[in-house]
Amino acid sequence: MSIQQAERVDHQLVRGIGLPALTANIISSTIGVGIFVIPATVAAGLGAAAPLAFICCAIAMVLFVTCFAIAGSRVSLTGGLYAYVEVAFGRYVGFLAGTLYFLTALGAVAGVVNVLANSIALVLPFLGSPMMRIVVMLVVYGSLVLINIRGVREGAGAVTVITFAKLLPLLLFIGAGIFFIHPANLSWPGWPGSQALGDSVILLIFAFVGIEVALIPSGEVKNPSRTVPRSAYLALVITTIIYIMIQLVAQGTLGPELANHKDAPLAEAAAKFLGNLGRTILLAGATISAFGFVTSDILSSPRMIFAFGRDGALPAWFAHVHSRYRSPDVAIITYTVLAFALSVTGTFEKLAVLSNVAV
Repeated sequence: MSIQQAERVDHQLVRGIGLPALTANIISSTIGVGIFVIPATVAAGLGAAAPLAFICCAIAMVLFVTCFAIAGSRVSLTGGLYAYVEVAFGRYVGFLAGTLYFLTALGAVAGVVNVLANSIALVLPFLGSPMMRIVVMLVVYGSLVLINIRGVREGAGAVTVITFAKLLPLLLFIGAGIFFIHPANLSWPGWPGSQALGDSVILLIFAFVGIEVALIPSGEVKNPSRTVPRSAYLALVITTIIYIMIQLVAQGTLGPELANHKDAPLAEAAAKFLGNLGRTILLAGATISAFGFVTSDILSSPRMIFAFGRDGALPAWFAHVHSRYRSPDVAIITYTVLAFALSVTGTFEKLAVLSNVAV
């Protein structure tokens, strides 16, 4: 009966997320700032054999993605992971999973917006003062609130556009850098040890997760029984190919030096074949990638508050749906206000700890 009641509430929303938009949301939630720095860390552990870690991690992620694909095709309620766990194990366990995920998402997005404000200040120094940082954060959150309240199609459309924008620097890096690869830099001295390979795979899981965020608006996905599995596997394939190509280009151009550039390895690699312009493009790409993560999160994570209100874990007012745009407006505003407050009062390090503890 509770599932039927939840479906009646979700019916107020618009199923406006199709295969391209959901795939873009998963990719945007997955490919974040991490890929701009992780290649150096993996290379430090495995050297030229680093691409092998990406392949092993992708194989492991097939199991992870399959769990979400199966659950998402059977349970089409808003809430994603929270709804799947609740249907399978009951309301109490579902509430625990939903609350912990909510803390994870809130800490992560607030921390990333902190980093985003710092990155913008590096490009435009006059925005570096404490007051101007608050203004930048307010503009970022405010613009995304306005877009998402106007409807899920607008929110998903913004995610799709930002996903293409954040992929362009990476695709340019791959497309130009592939012609400057030195084959000697990719030759393996020997098969890597199991411990080094395992440590690298565990590290890379951080760069591959993201589907759990993208599937929260499941109640607004068109034909979820078909769309969710197809989007999940398509996004995993695209992400894996991009990651492996990035590692090959970075390793092939910098060689053993890659491990020494832990702060911005891709920017240093791009400088080898595109000069200072390449370094600037990749640094800008990291900033766009951070904004892309925030865009995906504001589309997805507020739906967790909506689901709590729908199921009675929070007052029903939080499950309010806008009469004109049919979006969960109260949930979107509530989530964004909380994230903004954390961004202003916290630091990236503290917020990252909050997010990781919840994980």
